[in-house]
Amino acid sequence: MSKIEEENLCGAVLAPVLIGCPYESRLLNENYILVGRFSPPPQINKILASSLIDQYVSLVSKSIRSKDIRLGRVLHSNFIKTALTLDTFLTNRLIDLYSKCNAIQDAQKAFDDLPTKNTHSWNTMISMYSRNGTFDDARHLLAKMTEPNLVSYNTLVSGLARHGYHKESISLFQRMQQDCECLFLDQFTFVSIVGTCACLGALAMLRQVHGVAIAIGLEMNIIACNSLVNAYGKCGEPDTSYSVFSRMLERDVVSWTSMIASYARASRMDDACWVFHGMPLKNTVSWTALISGFVQSGHGNYALDLFQKMLGERIRPSTVTYVSILSACADLALNERGKQIHGHIIRSNNGSYLSNVFICNALVDMYSKCGDMKLGKTLFEMIPEKDVISWNSLITGFAQNGLGEESLLVFKRMVETNVKPTHVTFLLVLSACSHTGLVSEGLQILHLMEKGYGIKPRSSHYAIVIDLLGRKNKLKEAMELIERAPHASDHIGMWGALLAACRVHGNLALARRAAEALFELEPHNGARYVMLSNIYAAAGRWADAHKVRRLMEERGLTKESAYSLIELRNARHEFVAKDKVHCQTGEMNDMIGKLADHMKDVGNLPYIYSLLSEDNGYS
Repeated sequence: MSKIEEENLCGAVLAPVLIGCPYESRLLNENYILVGRFSPPPQINKILASSLIDQYVSLVSKSIRSKDIRLGRVLHSNFIKTALTLDTFLTNRLIDLYSKCNAIQDAQKAFDDLPTKNTHSWNTMISMYSRNGTFDDARHLLAKMTEPNLVSYNTLVSGLARHGYHKESISLFQRMQQDCECLFLDQFTFVSIVGTCACLGALAMLRQVHGVAIAIGLEMNIIACNSLVNAYGKCGEPDTSYSVFSRMLERDVVSWTSMIASYARASRMDDACWVFHGMPLKNTVSWTALISGFVQSGHGNYALDLFQKMLGERIRPSTVTYVSILSACADLALNERGKQIHGHIIRSNNGSYLSNVFICNALVDMYSKCGDMKLGKTLFEMIPEKDVISWNSLITGFAQNGLGEESLLVFKRMVETNVKPTHVTFLLVLSACSHTGLVSEGLQILHLMEKGYGIKPRSSHYAIVIDLLGRKNKLKEAMELIERAPHASDHIGMWGALLAACRVHGNLALARRAAEALFELEPHNGARYVMLSNIYAAAGRWADAHKVRRLMEERGLTKESAYSLIELRNARHEFVAKDKVHCQTGEMNDMIGKLADHMKDVGNLPYIYSLLSEDNGYS
C-alpha cells in the first residue's frame, strides 16, 4: 500500500472518530491549534481523549468481529503516531485481532512495543502460539511471566492436548501443582486433563484427577460430567461411566451419546442399545455411535439394519456414519449393498462427495475388499486431493485381490508424488509381496523402511516377511529372520507364520519349535494345537497327533469353526464345514460334485493334508 493510499484509508477510517467527538470540544480544539497561541484547557483534552478512545475501541472490536486485518493495521499505525500504543487496553485488543487473524509477527511487535503488559497481554500471546502449535514460544512466554495465573496454564495445557501432545500436557499439569502451594484446578483444567487421560488410556491418572476434583469441591457441571463419562469409557471402564451418568442431575444429548459409546467400545451392545432406546432425543451422532459400535463388534448386519432405520426416521447421516456403514459392507463383502449406499451418498450430496476424502477413502476400501478393483481404482483417480490413507486403500486392495505387482506400482507412484509412506503403508506393500511371492522385492522393502524413510520395522512387518519366506519354502531364512528381529521370541505373529509354513511344507522339527513357542504365548488358542496335530497326522506320526489331541482335551480347548459367506440379492449366506442346514444344500452338493468331476478330467486331484476327524472338532 502506498503512502497516499494509506493516508486516504486512514482519513476514511478516522473520519467517523472525529465526527463522534462533541462538536464544541472539536471546534475549540481546532481553533486553538490553528491560532497556535496556547493549548486547550485540560478538561477539554480529557473529554476529547475519552471520546477518541471509545471510538477506537469500537473500531478495533469491529475489526476483530470481521477479522479485518487491514483496518487493524491502519488503526495500529495511527496508534503509533498518537502514542496510543501506550494504552494497555487498546494494544491488548490489537494483539487479540492479530492473534485471531493468525498475524503472528504483527501480534509479537504490538506485544513487544507495549511498555506495561498485564496478565491478559501475556495470556493472549500464549493462546496464539498454543493455537498455532508453536509451543516453544508459548513455554518461553509462560516462563517469563512474573505471576502466571490459572488461565495461563490452562491455555497451554489445552493447546498441547489439542495438538496431540498428551504426555506433555500431563507433565505441565503436574508442574502446575508443584509450582503452587495449593491445588491449582478449575473446570477448564479439569475438562482438559480428563480428555488427555482418555486419549492416553491413563486410568490411574484419571481416577486421581476425579478424586481431587471431588475432594476440593469442584462444581461438576454437565460439561465436566460428560467428559468423565467419555473418558472412563475410553479407558475401558463403562461401569464407572454409568456410575457418573446415573448421578447426573441434568443430561443432554452428549451425555447419552457418550454413554452409548462407552458401552459400544466394550462390545456391550445390549447395554448400548438399552441406553439408546432410553434417549429422550436422538441426533445423528447418537445413531452413528451405535452403528459404529455394531461395526467394531463384528455385527455388520445389525449396523446395516440400524442404518436403514435411521434413514427411515429422516435423520441425515454424517461423514462418520457413511464411513462406518461402508466399513460394514467391506467387512461383509456386500458389494451390492455398498453400491446402494454409494448411490445414496451421491444423491444426498449432489455429487460433491468427491471433495470429502474420508468418504472417498471408505468407498475405495469397500470396493477393494469386495473384489471390485476396477471401480475402486476409478474412484481413487477421481479423488482431487489424495492423502496417505487413499494410497494405502488402493495398495491393500490390489494386494488382497492377488495383484501384488499392481500394488507395488501404486506404491512407486505414491513415492513419486512425494506422499510419505507410513508404517501401515509398508505393512500393506509387504503383504502384497507375500500374496504374490515376490521375495526379493519384499526383502528390499523391509530394508528400505529404515534406511530410506527412518521407519523402524515392527514385529508385524517381520511376521509378513516370514510368511513370504515360508510360502517359498525358505524356512531356514525365515528362522534366521526371527532370531534377528527384536523381541521376536514374544511375537505371536512371527511364530504363527512359521508354523503355517511348516504345515504346508511338512517340516516337523521347525513346526514343533514354533508350536511350543505359541503354546506358551497363547495357551488358550485351540487352533494352534489343531495345526500341529494335523502336521503330525499328514506325516503319519499318529502317536504325536493323538498326544496333541489329548492335550487339547485336558485343557478343555476347542477350535472355533471357520465359515465362508456369499452375498446374493442383498442377503448374506454363511457356510461352515459339513453344513447340512442350508435350504439349498442338496443343489450345492450336486454342483460341487460336477465341479470336482471337471477338475479330475483336466488332471487335478484333491490334496488331503489331514486325516483327522473333523466331526471331533479338531480341524
